[in-house]
Amino acid sequence: MARVCDLTGKRRLVGNKVSHAKNRSKMTQNVNLHTKRVFDPETGQTVKLRLSASAIRTLDKVGSLSKFVRKYRHLFQ
Repeated sequence: MARVCDLTGKRRLVGNKVSHAKNRSKMTQNVNLHTKRVFDPETGQTVKLRLSASAIRTLDKVGSLSKFVRKYRHLFQ
């Protein structure tokens, strides 16, 4: 299973790890994913999602899953 946030689509970052001597080797930075059950009061359903920590904080700020989807609909196109 890919390490991708279900709501924001965040993925791992790939880049170079550079030592003091300027030796470069590939490295990855993974997303901080958590499995979370999210209840949507508008539909009355509970959904199990893999979310990044920033998406969880944004869900808490916005209030509900339906409001999140309405506000950030550009991410779902």
